Amino acid sequence: MLKKIITFFCLSCSSLIIAQVGGETTYQFLNLISSPRQAALGGKILTNVDYDVTQGLFNPATINVDMDNQLAVNYTSYLGGIGYGTASYAYTVDRRTRTLHAGITYINYGSFDGYDENGVSTGTFSGNEAALSLGYALQIGYSDFYFGANLKLITSKLEQYNSFGVAADLGLIYINEDLDFNAALVVRNAGTQITTYAGLNERLPFEVAFGMTQRLENVPIRWHITLENLQQWPITRPNPARSVSDLGGEQSNEKIGFLGQVIRHTIIGAELFPEGGFNIRLGYNFRRGEELRIVDQRNFSGISAGISIKMNKMRFSYTHARYTSAANSNFFGLQIDLR
Repeated sequence: MLKKIITFFCLSCSSLIIAQVGGETTYQFLNLISSPRQAALGGKILTNVDYDVTQGLFNPATINVDMDNQLAVNYTSYLGGIGYGTASYAYTVDRRTRTLHAGITYINYGSFDGYDENGVSTGTFSGNEAALSLGYALQIGYSDFYFGANLKLITSKLEQYNSFGVAADLGLIYINEDLDFNAALVVRNAGTQITTYAGLNERLPFEVAFGMTQRLENVPIRWHITLENLQQWPITRPNPARSVSDLGGEQSNEKIGFLGQVIRHTIIGAELFPEGGFNIRLGYNFRRGEELRIVDQRNFSGISAGISIKMNKMRFSYTHARYTSAANSNFFGLQIDLR
């Protein structure tokens, strides 16, 4: 069974492995950070197997019985006045890990002033997108491997243009309870547009990611590391703003070596008191830090930090993430135990 699932993963990746980054595909909101916890740990954590019901949106293999009757609502004051949020809920049918997961991601781009080709005002318009997901996970035999899948229905409205699509997330996770170590492989957003905006079929933001986490022995810290966008190499291009000129005035583009490419695929994070009623979270996204870094100016791009406080059956989370000197984001989340 395990060999069949691994083979299925390989075939899925090979058939969809096209270089894709931000701005080159449609439905980019599918890759937005799903919760304050994710944001605080760098943005893409695949390996948390606990109460956090929002984790199922990013890796369906993590859906488990601890999520039973947990409801989470998250909101983000994003860049440029954009607002988006997520909501998740899980229900355990029986105690043999048959837990069903449902989630929604919604983004509102706000209001814009419209003009025709002659500069005449055509009034205001708006844009919004949403994705509804249904997920399920199962244990592979009696092994330490778990497999999960999300089915996502996607709708998008940008001015008078509408689009509808469907996508799937596939997750595989290894859980070693003796070492308190997890490792996960996820294929996200494998799908297609059913209806297009204006007759042109666009690709979805397909991604392959790998993550690991472990709680340190005798120390209340859990570390996380994620390798994102493994379907694309290289992941970055030279930044024209970082070109240098020699004495003759000839310009040379920024050179990014092998190590620089590896670093840009990497996200790291750590949780202090991960299982307590109060915990502190820190993370660093290397690609965000490099792409948004300003030459000769320290702006701490890529750094994120947050806290979580549990009060009876409610858990409140907050995260502040650094993007640029001009714009940063705040993430708010509330999870309620309905049992």
